[in-house]
Amino acid sequence: MALNDPQWGRRGNQGPPDLDDVWRRFNEKLNALFGRGRVSGGGPGSATPKQFGGGLGLIIALVLLVWLASGFYIVDASQRGVVLHFGKYLETTQPGPRWHLPYPIESVEVVNLSQVRTVEVGYRNNVKSKVIKESLMLTDDENIIDIQFAVQYILKSPEEFLFNNRSPDDAVLQAAETAIREIVGKSKMDFVLYEGREQVAAHATKLMQEILDRYQTGILISKVTMQNAQPPEQVQAAFDDAVKAGQDRERQKNEGQAYANDVIPKARGGAARLLQEAEGYRQRVIADAEGDASRFRQILVEYSKAPAVTRDRLYLDMMQQVLSSTNKVLIDQKSGTNLLYLPLDKLLREGGSAASTQTQELPPRAAAPEPAQQPESTARSREAFRSREREQRQ
Repeated sequence: MALNDPQWGRRGNQGPPDLDDVWRRFNEKLNALFGRGRVSGGGPGSATPKQFGGGLGLIIALVLLVWLASGFYIVDASQRGVVLHFGKYLETTQPGPRWHLPYPIESVEVVNLSQVRTVEVGYRNNVKSKVIKESLMLTDDENIIDIQFAVQYILKSPEEFLFNNRSPDDAVLQAAETAIREIVGKSKMDFVLYEGREQVAAHATKLMQEILDRYQTGILISKVTMQNAQPPEQVQAAFDDAVKAGQDRERQKNEGQAYANDVIPKARGGAARLLQEAEGYRQRVIADAEGDASRFRQILVEYSKAPAVTRDRLYLDMMQQVLSSTNKVLIDQKSGTNLLYLPLDKLLREGGSAASTQTQELPPRAAAPEPAQQPESTARSREAFRSREREQRQ
């Protein structure tokens, strides 16, 4: 009975309500709830114990129905349901609508197998929020480096994940730190910082998976991402100088290689050209020698037939070859012992200078007959030379 009941305080002397009246009202409401009519008489105790027991059984049936309905559950395509019977593993259910005995007899744990979970090693939420205890590692060449990386994993066995792990993230964190420290401890500093990042991540993934499989955690490592790898802040400036020096060394090496790539092909081309020229000269000399030898053999045949004529012929050819490049003429007079020397080169030069002077003094028509004198003197000297040769032959 509520305090705001209109019947409160309206009965004798404003006293408390009658208990019989309260019980009668409760029975009326209960009968109205279950569809029962009001019992005739309407006095106190109108609801019999039998009627009251029937309503309570209906309530129990409804509660039991609701309890049984609480055992229905749905498993998505990316999930698996692990059913527990009084806390002990019973079965793993596949995707779809499922039912199990309601709590507390059986319970179900729905595990998402496709969800990608991430564990950060050496930092939290941001690479600037470093965890020095996790990030500092020692390399094989006794150098300290600061590494931050992230590990992504999924689940491959819901049973092992639920029953063999107390804290899955901590297990992955410790396995990742162990694997990275082992790999970094066997590697050089430059290898970890520069060209070996991908190899370190791949080896760490393999080693972490082996550790987790050994403990049967039901976890599958999907990817290891190197977020940052650098020397400690205390030696960062010195390390930057060393890196800059290394870059300068590589630049100079590239420049030297470029210069070598430019000079060496030219030198090789020049050498090839000289070799080809030498080969051509060799072939030319051999061909000339073979031609001269062939010509000498032919001359020998002719010489054996007519030695005198052949000697004269060879003499004339040689003299013609020698004297064709000179302007001096020597004439041997038959009647005397004097040797006449005609300096034709000087005569030609004097004649040319005189002709040029006369050409400047005289009109163009008067200077024309002068050049005819030079061929005439030359012709006379050649004729005298030929007559001398004929006399020697006789």
